[in-house]
Amino acid sequence: MLDEADDIHPLFSGAPGSTEFKKLRKRIVRQTREAIEQFGMVEKGAKWLVCLSGGKDSYTLLAVLHELKWRGLLPVEILACNLDQGQPGFPATVLPEFLENMGVPNRIEYQDTYSVVMDKIPQGRTFCALCSRLRRGHLYRIAREEGCSAVVLGHHRDDILETFFMNLFHGGRLATMPPKLVNEEGDLFVYRPLAFVAESDCEKFAQAMQYPIIPCDLCGSQDGLQRQQVKQILDGWEKNSPGRRQVMFRALMNARPSHLLDPKLFDFAGLERGSLKLDENPDAVPKLR
Repeated sequence: MLDEADDIHPLFSGAPGSTEFKKLRKRIVRQTREAIEQFGMVEKGAKWLVCLSGGKDSYTLLAVLHELKWRGLLPVEILACNLDQGQPGFPATVLPEFLENMGVPNRIEYQDTYSVVMDKIPQGRTFCALCSRLRRGHLYRIAREEGCSAVVLGHHRDDILETFFMNLFHGGRLATMPPKLVNEEGDLFVYRPLAFVAESDCEKFAQAMQYPIIPCDLCGSQDGLQRQQVKQILDGWEKNSPGRRQVMFRALMNARPSHLLDPKLFDFAGLERGSLKLDENPDAVPKLR
């Protein structure tokens, strides 16, 4: 990679020169590119609204997308966007100053969704669902106003895995955050290019680059959140069996409907002996293990 000041985007100026960091950066860029290509996220000439919260994940997302664009591997226009939700004590100048210094086109939007959430959610209940819904609605509106075809989010591999287990434990369904979807109105894509990237890599990357991290004091200050409980379970599994997270994540990409119990995905009632020849259609009925 070219690391001279004149040959890289300002987002990477001052990047550590260590072999460890270069490997980390290369891995994140490669995994992001793989997700973009595998899930068909690129429309030539498209414009992306890249959403920034000020957390480690969104900084990593912004940097990696700009690196891919810098290399000519991402033929889209990028507009960074931060939605200031009116949280008390939110450092409103941090992101605008950072984006200005980095030369990143941006839009900063103020909408006091914090007061709405505090008014609607009873004390002791979690804010995440309503907060996310309100935020998403404003981001969709901004994307339309800016002529964007996609809203791009910084959810990583661990977010996707945790959401799967939250749905499994609390929702009674096998589902998670897809890397690519179309919104309910049908006019915008939602992309998650960091789908293959580990949270720990985002954290190491953002810390090494010394990006000005803004914590989420609204959700992060609450105890007993379902997501935190799931994270603790996964942390325990990972500690006892390193690599367990990646194995479970790969399972999300290797679904076998005939070995589950959903008749809407597989015609169990219509299955007959001799009705399928594995030689002709080896994937029709996967072999039992």
